[in-house]
Amino acid sequence: MQNQTSPLILTFGVADPVGAVGVHADLAVFNALGCRGLSATTALLVGDSARVEEQQHVDPDWVADQARMVLEDVPVQAFKIGALDHLEHVSTLAEIVSDYPDAPLVLDPFGSQLPQPSDEDDPEEFLTVLRQLLVPQATLLMLSEVELARMAETWRDLGNGETMADDAEHLIDLGCEYVLVTGTNAGSGQRANTLYSSEGVLRHDKWQHLPGPFVGAGGTLSAAIAAYLAHGLAVPEAVERAEQYTYQTLLHAQRYGMGRFVPNRFFKP
Repeated sequence: MQNQTSPLILTFGVADPVGAVGVHADLAVFNALGCRGLSATTALLVGDSARVEEQQHVDPDWVADQARMVLEDVPVQAFKIGALDHLEHVSTLAEIVSDYPDAPLVLDPFGSQLPQPSDEDDPEEFLTVLRQLLVPQATLLMLSEVELARMAETWRDLGNGETMADDAEHLIDLGCEYVLVTGTNAGSGQRANTLYSSEGVLRHDKWQHLPGPFVGAGGTLSAAIAAYLAHGLAVPEAVERAEQYTYQTLLHAQRYGMGRFVPNRFFKP
């Protein structure tokens, strides 16, 4: 017998019966990229590869207990926080990760396949608390252009000349080290990801758009970034490697049933 030597990553997210999104998908990515995953579940989904019909949130104290017990037992090399839609989960997770400032945190807080913030939460308040408590602790914050605009509504009026770069700069000024804006239209059937830091644009990577439809593509990318950070790569290189890996998982994606294509996280080149 021997001790674990692969990097350990703790991921927070939903439990998806299909494994297309959430913690089960993250664990697959970590395994594929030479890491070992630990997980704390924030919600249970009822759904398939086509849609999510319902979810049951896990009590925030239970989420905290899951994570604290693991963290008292083992050292982790990175954190990933996936889609959130519950205000109390934001504050709970912010308190947990604040105790481990040396471990990189990848924050991917939105999921298009999940419901919007729960009925008891005000959407603007949810975004404001997310921006105030978790964004400043993130090593890398990953957002689509639409998600970035939603965040920007909490600090400015839209339509007054600010650009995507201005919005990313605002989040970086809050303490977030890097902002990765994904899936923007780059023309000629291409999509692009843009990585920002305090120095401005660090990367602007384009690729040919794949038609899909896919479920779990964004979560695959953020989990892969977390895995490469856990291996010690710098953020720009981790992003590049994760993009290459994610594109291959989509090229080799599989349709489980009648729904969308699921990234093949264990593809063999």
